[in-house]
Amino acid sequence: MNGPQRDRDAKGRARQARPRDALGRPLPYGAEGVEPVSEEPLPPEVALRTARELIDVGRPSAAHEVLEARWKAGPVEERDLWQGLAQVCVALTHAARGNKVGAEQLFERAAGRLAAYASTGRHAYGVDVSEVAKQAQRHVGRF
Repeated sequence: MNGPQRDRDAKGRARQARPRDALGRPLPYGAEGVEPVSEEPLPPEVALRTARELIDVGRPSAAHEVLEARWKAGPVEERDLWQGLAQVCVALTHAARGNKVGAEQLFERAAGRLAAYASTGRHAYGVDVSEVAKQAQRHVGRF
């Protein structure tokens, strides 16, 4: 589907109107999927808590959406933090879907981005960014 048939908001941005499975894969219109997450950015602490809860119930793709909204709405100096965390979620999604190459590539990108953020010493809302970067890097080469 393309053009005016796609799920778009008034500004032309893509929206999640199509139902999705727990790993974010699109389902046929009318099928019952999982509850979509809000596309509005949450406050940082709420975004982190929500993303963690979504990962814990096997929905890393939805966790990615929560973190992506935060990264796009947040200050530019926090971009590596939020984008790196979102990339970890995408890597988990790829791994769960059986896409080993995609998982490894995203774990590697996330590790680099998070290590860069950790080296700045900036506020990370209680996240041990260095440890998350190390954990992401441990997945590289294991697929």
